[in-house]
Amino acid sequence: MRRLTAMVVACSMVPVAVSLPGATATATSPVHTQALAHPPTSAALAPLTAKPKGKKRYDASVRFTEHGIPHITATNFGSLGFGSGYGAAQASICTLADTLVTGRGERSRWFGAEGTYTDYVTLTASNLQVDAFVTDLRNRRVVEKLLKSDAGPEKQAKAMVKGYVAGINKWLRTNKVTDPDCKGDGYLKPNAKAIDVWYGVYLANLLASAGVFVKEIVDADPPSPSDPGLPDIPLRASSYDAAERDALLKALGKDPESPFGSNATAIGGGETTTGKGMLLGNPHFPWFGRYHFTQQHLTIPGRYDVAGASLVGSPVVNIGFNNDVAWSHTVSTAFRFTPYEYKLVGQTTYLTDSGPRELERRVVEVKVRKAGGGFETVTEDLYRTDQGYVFDSPATFTPWSVTSVWAIRDANAEHLRTIDTFLQMGKAKNVRDLLRRQDAAGGMPWVNTTAADRDGNALYADHSVVPNVPNELKNRCLTPVGALLDELAGLPGLDGTTADTTCAWGTDSDAQRPGIFGPENLPSTVRRDWVMNANDSYWLPNPAERLEGFATIIGCEQCDRTMRTRMVSQYVIDRLKGSRKETPRSLAAHQHANRLRAAEVMSEDGALDDVCDATGETEACAVLKAWDRRSERTSVGTHLFEEFIARVPADSELWRTQFSVSDPLNTPRDLNTGSPRVISAMQDAIDSLRDRKIPFDKAWGDLQVAGDPGAPPIGLGGGTGDSVGNANALASRGPVTNLGRYRSVTYGSSHIQSIAFLKKGRLSPRTILTYSQDEDPASPYSTDQTRLFGAGKWVRFSWTDKQIRKNLVRKVRIRS
Repeated sequence: MRRLTAMVVACSMVPVAVSLPGATATATSPVHTQALAHPPTSAALAPLTAKPKGKKRYDASVRFTEHGIPHITATNFGSLGFGSGYGAAQASICTLADTLVTGRGERSRWFGAEGTYTDYVTLTASNLQVDAFVTDLRNRRVVEKLLKSDAGPEKQAKAMVKGYVAGINKWLRTNKVTDPDCKGDGYLKPNAKAIDVWYGVYLANLLASAGVFVKEIVDADPPSPSDPGLPDIPLRASSYDAAERDALLKALGKDPESPFGSNATAIGGGETTTGKGMLLGNPHFPWFGRYHFTQQHLTIPGRYDVAGASLVGSPVVNIGFNNDVAWSHTVSTAFRFTPYEYKLVGQTTYLTDSGPRELERRVVEVKVRKAGGGFETVTEDLYRTDQGYVFDSPATFTPWSVTSVWAIRDANAEHLRTIDTFLQMGKAKNVRDLLRRQDAAGGMPWVNTTAADRDGNALYADHSVVPNVPNELKNRCLTPVGALLDELAGLPGLDGTTADTTCAWGTDSDAQRPGIFGPENLPSTVRRDWVMNANDSYWLPNPAERLEGFATIIGCEQCDRTMRTRMVSQYVIDRLKGSRKETPRSLAAHQHANRLRAAEVMSEDGALDDVCDATGETEACAVLKAWDRRSERTSVGTHLFEEFIARVPADSELWRTQFSVSDPLNTPRDLNTGSPRVISAMQDAIDSLRDRKIPFDKAWGDLQVAGDPGAPPIGLGGGTGDSVGNANALASRGPVTNLGRYRSVTYGSSHIQSIAFLKKGRLSPRTILTYSQDEDPASPYSTDQTRLFGAGKWVRFSWTDKQIRKNLVRKVRIRS
């Protein structure tokens, strides 16, 4: 639920109210030019009141500008984290506290065992299942061991996390929680510890790997005579149709119908009017819950200055910019784990090349709140091999049967370097430095990086954490079912018998640690024209460049692109036709243009109208013919096309011209107007709207509205991403408000930034947080940016000290 965080300031903090007549025009379409940042000196941190007696460990200034954005200034990384934690609590205390409860393994204690926990991305499990998994991690002291290892964080990251929890505790001690979602809950105590945040970070690392299989790990039990675990698994990939392949991908956390995605485009100086780099980034994330963003600006005068967005529980900027580099992320196609298959001799004895071994059975106890009051202790068990947790997942062809058992080795379970990675990226001077810092940290968990710099370079890289499974090792170690997984989904299932020897992951000399690919074996490119990614594989970052020869576990090569990828590319291709170049204004305009690439391709030679005319539905077809082929709020007919695309055949019958490796951004094409299945899809779309009494001529902004809990029905442009080809991807997932609408949006375009580097060290940053900074509907910062987003506008981000002072709403000095 969207939440109101209290703005009561304790006596030890002095608020500064600022009246700024005429200074509130932060929603803008014109280019906004900003001067070179001059961070405040340490003198700017002078106490606002008499300095209290005794040395304080943490000391930070938090200046809130319009839209509730905190600008945090401190003299060291611990105090910077302190301000970050305070700002995060101000914006999202309920979600933040919920994240800490999850990291403690205490969901069943506070919310009951049977309640469902979801992160709205890949993990859906009962509170008891989540707690059992987390409790075992804690019993094994996984994070504690990583904190002391070379795969753990360094000094500055540790300091930021310690400061972050101190900031959360400070906020809880000095503010009253008024958010109705958690007001009065017993876990809202100023007792957060650094280890709680680190376990939260660790769990976020597992989002695309073990986190997908929490249920299957906790519920894994040895087979029995009544349940031998022997499903019929045809071993030929040709035995599976498209729907069955999609079901497999969904079970692996890569649901084609609910993709976890993003767009990012970086323009090099060779194609900009400024001669310098520009970036447009739009991550598609949930609009509430664990994986939503809040904005912040972090400054240590003379040492560190970075702004952008952070996921709840992160003291560092995850997606953002400094005065020289801007970057964004898109979810990578690479797998973060490999399943190992072990032959069994008995229920729990598995074979290795050094002899038989017993599965490790681990028993955990979880404190559970009883429905009638009081608590009880529930016991669960989990099983492990030397490689990782056993999981029982028939949906992914990996059941625990009488003949074999599967375990996950998870590359992201073997490090705690994520905070370091983002912290170091904020220090980068150019895109090559950015990538060098990312590689040295070795903790980019599951995303690509697209970046632009002041020197005019554009970077694309998938240098994320990937198991070191080169194709030669894969081909040598695939089991029969593992080969099926590899062919259908690109995930190699390896022979567990030799998991410690000939089928062990490799080690690259340039990798941060053993078991993952180093930079030389991961795809990247730096160009002077442009690069992009929209969640397809690394293969085609630019129409003129093919990245090939990499391990298949990272992604596919010479494979077709989604319509969303084609749209993101087409925006730039069309802009650069003739002698034109991208300007700060034109690049930002791509975000709100709301073109639909599938509609553009299908409309060639009147094909889309011909299909509609074949149904004989004159009223609907007249609307479709007049439709502007966009998803603007004022567009009329968008819902007809969305309904049609949801029903068209997913196979080759849809197109007359099939995908061509030599022309990947223009194929497939030529809508098959003579296909009965295509015509039937149009008829079914029209019938569905008629049956639901949805007018054909209804404007899109009246049908698609904000739907995150508590939000008013603000009309929004944008729409379905991959299949429709909308770069401004929006969807409805999880609990929503405004249920009477055609679509209530709870997912998609989130922290959007359009950054342009200008001459004389200047910077033009436009941002928009689509669901706004604060979570409670009673906050003035709960829907303000959502309204701007719906209107196709931007926020002028206050980057320089002068701009912060101009747009200042209040200021607090916090110490602890």
